[in-house]
Amino acid sequence: MHRRRNWSAKEEDIVQTWKRRRRSPSRDREGRRLRTHRISPRAHRISPYRSRSRSWKRDTFLGRRRRTRCSEVRFSQGHSSSSHSQSYSYSTRSPACPHSRERTKAKAEKPLHKSSHKHRTRSGSYSSSKSQRSTKDSQNVENDKEGHLVCRTGERIQERYEIVGDLGIGTFGKVVECLDLARGNSRVALKIIRNVTKYREAAQLEINVLEKIKEQDQDNKNMCVLMRDWFDFHGHVCIAFELLGKSTFEFQKENNFLPYPLTHIRHMAFQLCHALKFLHENQLTHTDLKPENILFVNSEYDVCYNESKKCEEKHVKNSSIRLVDFGSATFDHEYHTTIVATRHYRPPEVILELGWSQPCDVWSLGCILFEYYTGFTLFQTHDNREHLVMMERILGPLPRRMVYKTRVTRAVILQSTRSYLTC
Repeated sequence: MHRRRNWSAKEEDIVQTWKRRRRSPSRDREGRRLRTHRISPRAHRISPYRSRSRSWKRDTFLGRRRRTRCSEVRFSQGHSSSSHSQSYSYSTRSPACPHSRERTKAKAEKPLHKSSHKHRTRSGSYSSSKSQRSTKDSQNVENDKEGHLVCRTGERIQERYEIVGDLGIGTFGKVVECLDLARGNSRVALKIIRNVTKYREAAQLEINVLEKIKEQDQDNKNMCVLMRDWFDFHGHVCIAFELLGKSTFEFQKENNFLPYPLTHIRHMAFQLCHALKFLHENQLTHTDLKPENILFVNSEYDVCYNESKKCEEKHVKNSSIRLVDFGSATFDHEYHTTIVATRHYRPPEVILELGWSQPCDVWSLGCILFEYYTGFTLFQTHDNREHLVMMERILGPLPRRMVYKTRVTRAVILQSTRSYLTC
């Protein structure tokens, strides 16, 4: 028979400790919590499996967190002072600090209103009606994923321009029709640039060009669009222009790409030549002439029957035009980029990278007038090689001086045009 062993008091404590270790951690913590409160509610809760130093560090950290939560830094609402100690006040909730007593006293004296939350700004302090409007405007500003400003009909920008409708959207941003409340509810076209760094910088360059044009053409006699005002609205550069009609491309598209009457083409050609003469005399090159950037002053039209086409066509009542979009306009003294102009209206010297100047606008003008007269694009292509081949087929071989001045890679392209023509 096995004799029952008599355990000593010390050995029993060891066995009990070993048995407690086999419990789940949650039950173990619950048991320690009960024992701790039964012995002394203010005693330290020291785990038997951790050293006293680690438990002391933990309790010290928790105490520091409690003290940090109770303390707060408040910006002083008194008079401004040059010293740092006077401009900020550090107050705690302890009764020993005089600032906390003053704060508690002010709370007791000042009654709380139910509608007080309506007059609070985002920072939590009371403000005037002007700051309330600015905060409301900043909350209503929304941008989409591409950086365009989200505009809704009826909204106001800077409490002056009330949005009436959309006029178009492009890579640079969008154009909306607005009522200028400061000028007798006159209608303007507001160009809103995307909130992107490169487009904001390009907008500043366009503003410089428009200010130069406005300075030299105060009577607006040179067929260039008139800028009325510009401002920055939450990162969006906004430019206000006179309200114009549809572009010549959009009007021709709605007219099933029927050619314009010859009288209208002559009038528009004269106005474009006059506008380019004005720009070139002021050492300025537009570099982006195309039907989309030529707008009618008034695009109202009459419907007539075309006997040769056997269909109805639209005839614009007034063929007066304005030249717009000076975002890529370049002065003679400024840096000239390698590639300019839209593909279909790009001159050969730009394709061959021979450098360009004001004559590139004249080439684009010729392509535009051909499109007005025929209804289709002269060089409908998207490839440099094909573009040069079409030029040679219409105008003959390119001058040798241009071939010799171009780079080697471009010379190879020119040599390959001969074989491309035979295909």
